[in-house]
Amino acid sequence: MKRPLRVMLIDDNPLDRALAEEAFALLKQPCTLVTMPSGIEALHVLMAADTLLPDLVLLDINMPGMNGLAVLEKIKGHPTLKNLPVLMLTTSMADDDLRRAYALHASAYLPKAVSFEGFLTQLEGLVTFWHNAKTTTWPNTLTPENLMPQ
Repeated sequence: MKRPLRVMLIDDNPLDRALAEEAFALLKQPCTLVTMPSGIEALHVLMAADTLLPDLVLLDINMPGMNGLAVLEKIKGHPTLKNLPVLMLTTSMADDDLRRAYALHASAYLPKAVSFEGFLTQLEGLVTFWHNAKTTTWPNTLTPENLMPQ
């Protein structure tokens, strides 16, 4: 039996984080949500030696300080984190943001739904997909040693 999906949401907007927490509480699939108010704080948590890594990172682009694309670049450049699925969940509809996100190896790019019902539908689909896509041991098996080609 698969354990609940672990999701980390990185978004500077407190209202968006609160809406996500409310939406995740309503989902049918079992999952846990951790929210981070900034990319810098999220990177500190993700890179800590004792961190239980999420199965999926939902990342906003438009954030002060370090924007989501810079956070994505740090994640994908880190030996232990580079294989984490990162989905850009953003209000940005800019073609440059979309191209840059995929160039930096984002797993997906999804504009945020305008309504709460639409957002809930988006999350239900995301959680169902990623819950079914992961193995029972992912990402606990991510270590620099087993990520290197043999």
